[in-house]
Amino acid sequence: MTSLADKDHRYIWHPFTQMKEWLDEEPVIVESGNGAILRDIHGTEYIDANSSIWTNLHGHGHPKISQAIKDQLDHIAHSSFLGLSNIPAIALSEKLIGLAPRCDTRTLSRLFYSDDGSTAMEVAIKMALQYWQHKKQPRRTRFLAFADAYHGDTLGAVSVGGMDLFHSAFKPLTFDVIRVNELSQLRAVMDGTVAAVVIEPLIQGAAGMKLWPRGLLRDLRQMCDGTGALLIADEVMTGFGRTGKMFACEHERVVPDLMAVAKGLTGGYLPLAATLTTEEIFNAFLGEYYEFKTFFHGHSYTGNQLGCAAALANLQVFEEEKTLEKLTALSAQLTGGLNLLRELPHVAEVRQIGFIGAVELGPYKLTDRIGKRVCDEMRNRGVLTRPLGNVVPIMSPYCIKQEQLNRVFLALAEAIEVVVG
Repeated sequence: MTSLADKDHRYIWHPFTQMKEWLDEEPVIVESGNGAILRDIHGTEYIDANSSIWTNLHGHGHPKISQAIKDQLDHIAHSSFLGLSNIPAIALSEKLIGLAPRCDTRTLSRLFYSDDGSTAMEVAIKMALQYWQHKKQPRRTRFLAFADAYHGDTLGAVSVGGMDLFHSAFKPLTFDVIRVNELSQLRAVMDGTVAAVVIEPLIQGAAGMKLWPRGLLRDLRQMCDGTGALLIADEVMTGFGRTGKMFACEHERVVPDLMAVAKGLTGGYLPLAATLTTEEIFNAFLGEYYEFKTFFHGHSYTGNQLGCAAALANLQVFEEEKTLEKLTALSAQLTGGLNLLRELPHVAEVRQIGFIGAVELGPYKLTDRIGKRVCDEMRNRGVLTRPLGNVVPIMSPYCIKQEQLNRVFLALAEAIEVVVG
């Protein structure tokens, strides 16, 4: 009989995976999960130390989220959002708008649904460009972004991304973006032709969990205000408590003009994303039918009822379990473990913000595959995470127990010893 592993090797092409290597490996095939634990088809248990690529917040099989999805199925799974609406999408929009960053001068008051982080960013980019066309400022077509940024894999998101390893092959399909390393460089190119500046607030995720200097986001907001450019915040990874607050922008009391959320929006249960924006931007798209000011963008599963029901339950768990308060203690435990790992040979640096941790190994060349080899050894010790080059991220679900988190640290320390001595 053909095994599941053989069928996987025969039929599937996995994302961000060198398939030549994959075809020689025995894959972990997940069968079930509970809390911070994943279980494969052989009954082997693993700690999910990267929250299933940064999506799962409260653990696998959380009864409230699971029940919300089941309850919604008793009504309807999906209906079009083009020219129709639905109850869960309306309720979730009100909830998210109520949680969004706000200040006296700017409020995120409108929400556009999509499917994932890439599409949420794609929506923000297209909204920004079309906004300036409606405002009769057609010269504002340029986008500014940061080196090493990652904003997703659709073409607009790739255009504002700055990781050559991921993006260079698609350069012929993308639009030109002004890319800078720091604010001083950005000041030199900010003018009346800039439509928007794009940033991952406080921390660049796929770049290796690189932290921005404190105050940079606030300074960037002031710079955009001074030149009229819009500010797009990519909160796909940082949103929903990862940095210790509901959204990373709150740390510096910044309200962007457009904000993309996804990943943890449904607690890691179903694909759903949203782009939040201001009444000013929304109003620019209002007009008579013949003016064609409509935002011509959409997805078949926009506002999907199951996803919205899961997201509502996710946010209810935040309230009932006082998740943000709980994260203070969890972040302290993460700090303690990272401080021990900091002392190990071959650890170049550890980084942390909130419940996001990263251990950088080095200095090594990317082709040495140290990060992957270390993560493979961690898997052999019952811990699953995925490297970012030679950086090993630790982003567990918020339900992880202290003993489980200690096992993550131990597995990482032992794996480093095995791989690089």
